[in-house]
Amino acid sequence: MTEVILGGRPVGAGCRVFVIAEIGINHNGSLDIARQLIDGAVEAGCDAVKFQKRTPELCVPEAQRDILRDTPWGRMKYIEYRYRVEFDEASYREIDAYCHEKGILWFASCWDEEAVAFIERFDPPCYKAASASLTDLPLLQEIRRTGRPIILSTGMSTMEEIMSTIDAIGRDNLLLAHSNSTYPCPVEELNLRMIHSLQEMYPDIPVGYSGHEVGLATTWAAVALGATFTERHVTLDRAMWGSDQAASVELAGLKRLVTNIRDIEKALGDGVKRLYPGEEAARAKLRRR
Repeated sequence: MTEVILGGRPVGAGCRVFVIAEIGINHNGSLDIARQLIDGAVEAGCDAVKFQKRTPELCVPEAQRDILRDTPWGRMKYIEYRYRVEFDEASYREIDAYCHEKGILWFASCWDEEAVAFIERFDPPCYKAASASLTDLPLLQEIRRTGRPIILSTGMSTMEEIMSTIDAIGRDNLLLAHSNSTYPCPVEELNLRMIHSLQEMYPDIPVGYSGHEVGLATTWAAVALGATFTERHVTLDRAMWGSDQAASVELAGLKRLVTNIRDIEKALGDGVKRLYPGEEAARAKLRRR
């Protein structure tokens, strides 16, 4: 399997699992919340945090723009809400400086071409293409033109769509994330064995897991199955307002998630049978022959 370098860190088979805490839009437009989530990701030992960047007038369908929604800021048109949860350049400058200060990588899922041009100003280590964007070839080609690695999420997609997109954009500097786009996702629909299926189909592409389920055990299972990177949404409180909060991990859970991922990595070993020093005493005491 080819290794892909994200911010100087190799991702691939045999490498340390690359752990991404997706802040997404769980900051609800608050820099203070964003900083708290970054702090939590650093404390947990994550490798990166991820945001989402949209240009609302390009991403919100016209039929949806004027629909009134209840929000933390009162009842407003949907497109007005979308603007409320988008950070501007000054805010991202603060996020960029804060992540550098804390020693954690950050990048974003860009949902339109203007968003790519915007995030390019910050020299990100990679881009994430959300599952909703898997068939958006103009957007993916725009990301390709940056020359940066792409993490391609595969939720809400058929195998034919995945294959077609990979053929169109190429395998170089590409990572695949198995995912299910139900928020939160029932465990019986996670289909974690797709990690093996994707690895068998694309042995030269690192395969990881982007989870939207409740709980941690299934993400640990994905690591045991060979996921080379993992991504989970994070929140200060799953009861907070927002569409992604219920499928997110609170900060105490994030720390437990990463700690146990590191234990799983150690426990998996290399598959070579050997006699360990700790077994010598039991061998001498218990073996009859």
